[in-house]
Amino acid sequence: MIFVKAAYAQCPVCIVTVGGGMLIAKKLGIDDLLVSIWISALNVAIAFWLAPKIPRSAFGGKIKYLNNKHLLSLILLATTLLYFQFTDQIGEVNNRAWGVDKILFGQIIGFLAMALANHSYQFIKKRLGHTPFPYAKVVFPLGSVLLVTFAFKLFFRL
Repeated sequence: MIFVKAAYAQCPVCIVTVGGGMLIAKKLGIDDLLVSIWISALNVAIAFWLAPKIPRSAFGGKIKYLNNKHLLSLILLATTLLYFQFTDQIGEVNNRAWGVDKILFGQIIGFLAMALANHSYQFIKKRLGHTPFPYAKVVFPLGSVLLVTFAFKLFFRL
């Protein structure tokens, strides 16, 4: 263990897992829109966690704004949508809700739910001067994604 070097690995397994997770969810009968909400929420959570860890001078100073959590969230959203597009999971005629592809719609809804929950938490914390309750930073985003998921599942019968 003394001579073990730290691994600074990229996670190509994560990329495959997203696609595989969507395929498994389809086989289990879980609607694409609901799964997409959670995939997008995970992307936003990863971006909000990762962005502060990226130094401003990353990549030799050529990319100065990669440590912006909002921009990184949008980049992850775009790359996820590109992945689904290239694997022909977006664009199926029978996979639409209200005229929009369910995967695309779910990705946008998940993104907005997480972004609004994160901003709500920051707003409330700033107004109170402290966090409203223990683990509120986790409860706000997770609660919002759960509420959105249940709303689509129950009210729209997905």
